[in-house]
Amino acid sequence: MNTTDTHNERMAKMTFSSVYPHYITKVENKGRSKEELHQVIEWLTGFDQAKVHELIERKATFETFFDEADLNPHAHLITGVICGYRIEDIENPLTQKVRYLDKLVDELAKGRKMEKILRKG
Repeated sequence: MNTTDTHNERMAKMTFSSVYPHYITKVENKGRSKEELHQVIEWLTGFDQAKVHELIERKATFETFFDEADLNPHAHLITGVICGYRIEDIENPLTQKVRYLDKLVDELAKGRKMEKILRKG
């Protein structure tokens, strides 16, 4: 699916710190923990909790966030629809990575087992 240049630009410039509290609220409201959220983030990006907090303090954009990430080699196994977009069809690499994270958070909030969320390949 083609996303517009405006949409991709907005995703690149959005700060991780502006979205992170929403991730926490979403998973905690569904009975999951902040620790589980951090486990999902670390699986996707390689960032431990200290690095996540450093990126929040720096107000890193998603562009910077994913530039510094060591993306999990199994991330391509994250498929499905999130926010109206089929993840595997998103052509912009950064927008696709942001949607990978959104999808993992969504699966966590929906009660999916951690073994399924953390795709092994």
